[in-house]
Amino acid sequence: MSLPTRLSAVALCLVSLPFLSLAQAPPAQTQKMTAKKKPADEVDLLAESRRTTVISLVNSLADEARSFHSQTLRARVQARAADALWETETERARALFRRAWEAAVAADDENDRRVAEERKRQERERGSFSIQLPPSLRTEVLRLAAKRDRALGEEFLAEMDAAKKTGETATAPFDSDGDVDRQTSGAGRRNDPTEAPAAVSKRLRLAIQLLEDGDVERAIQFADPALGGVNMPALEFLARLRPKNAKAADERYLAFVARASLDPASDPNTVSLLSSYIFTPALYVTFSPTGGSNSNSWGRAFPAPSDIAPQLRAAYFRTAASILLRPIPPPDQDRTSSGRAGWHMVIARLLPLFDQYAPDRSAQLRAQLALLLPDTPERSRGPNNNALTRGLVPEDPNRDRVQESLNRLNNAKTADERDSIYVDAVLDAIRQKDPRVEEFVNKIENLDLRRQLRSYVDYEAAERAVRDKDAEAALRLARSLNLTPIQRTWLLTEVAKLFTKNEPGRAIELLDEALAEVKRIDQASPDRVRALVAVATQLAELDRARSWEIVREIVEAANDAEGFTGEDGRLTIRLQTKNMVNTSSNSVQSFDLAGIFAVLAREDLNRATTLARDFKGESPRAVATLAIARAVLEKN
Repeated sequence: MSLPTRLSAVALCLVSLPFLSLAQAPPAQTQKMTAKKKPADEVDLLAESRRTTVISLVNSLADEARSFHSQTLRARVQARAADALWETETERARALFRRAWEAAVAADDENDRRVAEERKRQERERGSFSIQLPPSLRTEVLRLAAKRDRALGEEFLAEMDAAKKTGETATAPFDSDGDVDRQTSGAGRRNDPTEAPAAVSKRLRLAIQLLEDGDVERAIQFADPALGGVNMPALEFLARLRPKNAKAADERYLAFVARASLDPASDPNTVSLLSSYIFTPALYVTFSPTGGSNSNSWGRAFPAPSDIAPQLRAAYFRTAASILLRPIPPPDQDRTSSGRAGWHMVIARLLPLFDQYAPDRSAQLRAQLALLLPDTPERSRGPNNNALTRGLVPEDPNRDRVQESLNRLNNAKTADERDSIYVDAVLDAIRQKDPRVEEFVNKIENLDLRRQLRSYVDYEAAERAVRDKDAEAALRLARSLNLTPIQRTWLLTEVAKLFTKNEPGRAIELLDEALAEVKRIDQASPDRVRALVAVATQLAELDRARSWEIVREIVEAANDAEGFTGEDGRLTIRLQTKNMVNTSSNSVQSFDLAGIFAVLAREDLNRATTLARDFKGESPRAVATLAIARAVLEKN
């Protein structure tokens, strides 16, 4: 029997059965049964047909992914297909997760090899390295699998933990995604408490991702085996956990403190790191044997907790004092990560906290500070060292950083030096909302630098206007000549979003203006496709027919734009001078295909599916198809 015939038969049965029951029941019973009848009990044959269609689509895509050219895409698509199918075809999904894992291992191994080669080349040529790290595909697959099946997640995690160490020496620093810029370490390096073993770091990174997904219980289960020592990933996990489950986080932190007190390897930097949980949850400050500081931050708006129990705080200060007051070893036997100078700096940073919360220890710590003073460079222990107060003492609201920069002009001897100072003054003026930004920009003599800085300033202002929902300010910037066409398109679509509800006519005018900007972008550029996606996404709420038309343009443009993936929408602005590089890069969700295809699939599944199939590129076709599937399969 064909599918339409079977569906008709089911529909006939469902229509007939209620009438048979009503014919045999007395009137009172009939009324009672009718009152209890719920629409949810009826089978929505159209919805079931849609689900059957997209399940078939996802299965076909998962099979096709096995032959994709990119191992990265093979892993991602099969893992996402498994995630989409989990509720309906669990065993099939589990098999897809395993196939995705195999592809992820191959992709990561290849990426590790390339990174190691590039690192060696840079170290050989300049003695340091700066590398844009590839994503960890195993972590991506593991994250999705662990959300669905803890046992499968543990299996994959065990494979990561047991992986051979061949080549790990070269890639050990690359445990998280992002830019890495480090000086080559010398022989006999001291133990660094900021670093965690690779397996520990990967497990904690997964646990943090599970926390972000809202799966707190599973995040704790995955993290617990890795919470054996004090390091930045472990403290970050506890800091992120605390707003969601303060009791669980505090218990694990107390265990950290107790172990640190008994561990002979604990040193001043251990104490400094432990202080972060109570006083600077998103900021970690450590010190080197030369008195230099190292600050690491993972979040801006993450304030110190206001409900720390006095017993927990007292336990920290007892442990901190016991470690900081240990006998100072001779220089040739000192294996602490801080050295004597760093030891001095940690005490100097924490002493005001001791004075406030544990004053009975302050006198002993001041005596220890005096013993360490001769080994600490004067430049480090000076009152202007921000590392001693960063995160602990609010910055002086009366401090004028702009004027501090301008004061350096008296010592500038060349045009380049003056230009560099004015760049600093511009950046400080932006932070302080000083109206003299344009004045300082115009004082820069290097015309290329001036033009680059003006574009940077306008882009930063545009982002601020979008965050503040200041439509008029955003429009002024969108119509300036300092932004690129892709930046202007993004800005116009964001402003149109603000007008969609109350002024739809004006919103459409802005989207027409954005389409004019799109035409200024090279036809072969992925940015042209992203800009069209942004317009179509905003237009979907205002004029669905035109949105469909633009999606057809998107498919044609994507097929001409090599490198368009459908999910890599970002805006990046870079300011580079001889003395510094300042890069701002932000993800733009409206540049990605998933949003518009999800909207269109809910209106016309067949038409959206046909458009998705017309993408020649493997990645955009997969992104669009999976977005369609999620729109139909996910429960709202």
